[in-house]
Amino acid sequence: MIKNYLKTAWRNILHNKFYAAINVAGLTVGLVVGLFMLLWVQDELSFDKFNKNATNIYKVGIVGGTGISKQIFNNIIAPVAPFAKSEIPEVKDAVRIMPLGDAPFKYKDKVFYETNFAFVDPSYFTMFDFNLIKGDKRNPFPDNSSIVITEGTAKKYFGSEDPIGKVVITGQDEQNKVTGVIADYPANSTFQYHVLMPASRFNYLAYVKNKKSYDNKTVVSSMDADWTNFGFQTYLLVKGNINTAALERKLQVIHERNKPDDAPVPYLTQPLLKMHLYKADGTDGGFSTVRTFAIVALMILVIACINYVNLSTARSMLRAKEVSMRKIIGAGKLQLFVQFMIETALLFVIAAVFAFILMYVLLPYFNQFSGKQIAFDLQNYNIWVCIAATLLGTLAASSIYPALLLSSFEPLKALKGKVSIGIGNVAFRRVLVVVQFAVSIVLIIGTLVISNQLSFIRNKNLGYDKENILSFSLRADMPKHFDVIKNELLKNPAILAVTRAGRNIVTDGSSTGDNDWDGKPANSNMWFNQIYADKDMIPFFKMKVIEGANFTGTVADSAHFLINETAVKEMGLKAPVIGKRLRIQARPGTIIGVVKDFNFTTVHKKIEPAVFQYQPDYCWRVYIKTTGRDAQKAIAAAQIQWKRYNNDIPFNYAFLDESYTKLYTTDQKQGSLFNLFSAIAIIISCLGLFGLATYSAQVKTREIGIRKVLGASVAKIIGLLATEFMVLIIVALIIAMPIAWFAMNSWLQDYAYKINIGWVVFLFAGGGATLIALATISIQSIKAALSNPVKSLRSE
Repeated sequence: MIKNYLKTAWRNILHNKFYAAINVAGLTVGLVVGLFMLLWVQDELSFDKFNKNATNIYKVGIVGGTGISKQIFNNIIAPVAPFAKSEIPEVKDAVRIMPLGDAPFKYKDKVFYETNFAFVDPSYFTMFDFNLIKGDKRNPFPDNSSIVITEGTAKKYFGSEDPIGKVVITGQDEQNKVTGVIADYPANSTFQYHVLMPASRFNYLAYVKNKKSYDNKTVVSSMDADWTNFGFQTYLLVKGNINTAALERKLQVIHERNKPDDAPVPYLTQPLLKMHLYKADGTDGGFSTVRTFAIVALMILVIACINYVNLSTARSMLRAKEVSMRKIIGAGKLQLFVQFMIETALLFVIAAVFAFILMYVLLPYFNQFSGKQIAFDLQNYNIWVCIAATLLGTLAASSIYPALLLSSFEPLKALKGKVSIGIGNVAFRRVLVVVQFAVSIVLIIGTLVISNQLSFIRNKNLGYDKENILSFSLRADMPKHFDVIKNELLKNPAILAVTRAGRNIVTDGSSTGDNDWDGKPANSNMWFNQIYADKDMIPFFKMKVIEGANFTGTVADSAHFLINETAVKEMGLKAPVIGKRLRIQARPGTIIGVVKDFNFTTVHKKIEPAVFQYQPDYCWRVYIKTTGRDAQKAIAAAQIQWKRYNNDIPFNYAFLDESYTKLYTTDQKQGSLFNLFSAIAIIISCLGLFGLATYSAQVKTREIGIRKVLGASVAKIIGLLATEFMVLIIVALIIAMPIAWFAMNSWLQDYAYKINIGWVVFLFAGGGATLIALATISIQSIKAALSNPVKSLRSE
């Protein structure tokens, strides 16, 4: 029986190659895109789940600041971890991580720049499930000179040699012995540190060797006694289900008991499994994007299903006699239902085979395009769950209704030619076309809004000049000889200006809540972003001093501050602002100028209070303004100065505009994915529309012939065939526009600075969708209108 069903299904496919090809093409593309997007979604939702204790690990944060400076600090003070472990019974273990910037690591005559390395507590290796291939998990750092590296880093440094015991040089000829090797991190791990050093080493360098002090008077004995340095990510392993609010209160009590002047200092805990897609306060940090992609994936699959349902129901009239004959010779409704389900299943098998082949071929390009490392491993249980759910859901959605419809014909009426598909079924098909194009129009509008927002980000006036600016970090003895380096650089005609600063101007830097000023409210806990600068920084970046004056470079400037407009507003300062007293940490001084607001972080965040401090000794990054066309000459000149002080270290530099663009790499990739999949959704919709237009022309062959004989023009014939579909497209536009506006307006809320969704977007989307649909319909309509009416009537 099944064999006969399969034979019949195969013959039917061969007999209707054109429609079968449209169905297979639509289903194949829909499955490929839908599965790729669902695999992307699954990857996003899987972050950190490989840790056995993942459900019991929490990251600790602090709520600080007031007004616009209010924020959650993901890095907190070092003493919290040991105090929590010893005083809070619910806490089983704690680990601190201090991520560091880029630095050179040297082995023999080879030098490598590492951007992902950190100081960590030994408990890092027991709290998280990172596979320590070599070394002792219980004692990964036998001494302060120990380091643990990843397997990939070991191969990069030492090739096939055994890495254990090898000595790597960092900093000022500091020796580090490799005492452990961990397997490369899974791609879905939040942590991606290639080199790990003991936190005790940081304690020795900062507090024992260099005698850390915040007021140049009192020396802090160790990092476990430093309640001021917010530099550590802190994770707690707790016992089973706990009351997180109670845990947060206990952490707050510990902090305020040891540093009363910080009170109140609310604590927050965030589950490890929510870190990737949520912010510390539980608000959206990427989950809405994942949800959007999941919805788009389902919509693309729905569009592919609608194609099949529409063509199957539309062509059901052509199979009425076949169904009737089967019923007369004894076929039951159930048997016919099974027959048509098997036909659909066979088409799905063919489409699924093509989809799998395409996925294997396209996966490397998809990973490159999306920035993922997804492996299409058919031995992976999760992959099969995703595939099975997609295939079964799509098969059920597209096969049941056509099978019920085809198996329900009355045989006598069908054989007499009196069968009708019914108004209800025609209306149902029209509804599906409307749904299909409404989804496509929503995606077109989404594509336009995303493209406009990304263009806005690229072209936004940030309040400072970022074009043709080269930057690199000062190291070794370069800070001591900066004036000499600067003078040498300015001799080169390719270099227009040189300055230095104590932060990367396009990213977050240090901040402080330890401040005071004239008239500060008692309940104020405002935080300043600190920008250490020399006298040339403001004019170099073409920032505007709108009140007062810039630094002059004199000794007096060490007691001078410049603040931005937001700081003036948040501090509640009244005119005149110039001359007002301000203290930042242990440094008292006066405000000498106000700088016009500028974006010193991403446009996802509002501009926060900032303070410029004249402290050249704290400036570790050089900025060079080039002529643009002679940028290579400027790089060569900078490299010469670098080699004078760092002969054995490669010159590592970056252009400011490129650094700014990198801030939005994720936005750009997600936007590109959305654009690509939206285009594919439109193509699938057009495939279905083309098939329906072809069928419409086929069933109206006699009518078209008669109309032409009676004098109807080609334009009128085209209008006859196109009008029905164009009405449906207009209805789809009316439905799609408010949905698209609501969805994209919600998406834009993640940006502090964003575009307005104007009517032009809807005009372009509506016009574009209409033109695409009209072009698709016209191909077949023109062909039908130009056909010979004699042949049309003879064929009927």
